[in-house]
Amino acid sequence: MTKMQILPIMVSESNISRYFQQIRTFPMLDAEQEYMLARRWREHGDIEAAHQLVTSHLRLVAKIARRYGGYGLPISDLISEGNVGMMQAVKRFEPDRGFRLATYAVWWIRAAIQEYILHSWSLVKIGTTAAQKKLFFNLRKLKGQLQAIDEGDLSPENVEKIATDLNVSEEDVINMNRRLAAPDHSLNAPRTIDGDGEWQDWLVDETDSQEIVLAKQQELSKRRKLLSHAMKNLNVRERHILKERRLKDEPTTLEALSKEYGVTRERVRQIEVRALEKIQRAIKHQAIEQANRHDGDAVGAVRSIQRESLAASSPPNGELK
Repeated sequence: MTKMQILPIMVSESNISRYFQQIRTFPMLDAEQEYMLARRWREHGDIEAAHQLVTSHLRLVAKIARRYGGYGLPISDLISEGNVGMMQAVKRFEPDRGFRLATYAVWWIRAAIQEYILHSWSLVKIGTTAAQKKLFFNLRKLKGQLQAIDEGDLSPENVEKIATDLNVSEEDVINMNRRLAAPDHSLNAPRTIDGDGEWQDWLVDETDSQEIVLAKQQELSKRRKLLSHAMKNLNVRERHILKERRLKDEPTTLEALSKEYGVTRERVRQIEVRALEKIQRAIKHQAIEQANRHDGDAVGAVRSIQRESLAASSPPNGELK
């Protein structure tokens, strides 16, 4: 077994030219060599054969990656992602289907690079649907064909033309064009040159504040306790009928309850009304008691404060003549 050549490594963008020189040293494969190597890898798991298949196509990866250089991402990263796609293609390549590895691998290479671009181009997730991906990677080319590269918002005619060509909605075209035209901006960036405030200070939170949420939770908890305590004043039948008629999302009908208890529908209605009146009286009584206790506690606190104030203002023993 011959010793495998070490794959070239890109440390940074500065040595990209050296990388291109290194990958040219790997020999190209003819159809027969490629077929035999692919068979060795697929049938015997020959790592050296897979290595040769990958290295012989590194130039193809670099060529495809350079086509995506206009998205502002390091070419070294694009090539690295393309190499990963190349390895996936070798792993899944079936030589007996009758086509060359490059024909199959180009789809894996593009998919890996495009996925990387979609995840890295913006902090905001983009290209989540097939239509958005199609627009992201084709919109600029179509704008160039329409000589509309320098346009801000596209004209209605160009929007319609692009939407028809890519089989997407006009709204998707408009939204994607605006996304591509405007880079991400930090909400923590100052609004003025003097640094007076940040953009996030102008964002309005439509939800309730923590104080309001807590107050609502406390009020709800209080009402539930009042209701739970008041329910103890009802007998079993009254409690069951009230729950079925008033506390369910889909109340039970009078007819069903009348059959369950062997009484008329009017009798069930009377029991429901009586139970409701008992609950209302019990809750009102509890509320009055709580208010009286609260007032009593408040009066006691005031008197305690008054006593402490008087004690503090009185002269010490022996000072009075």
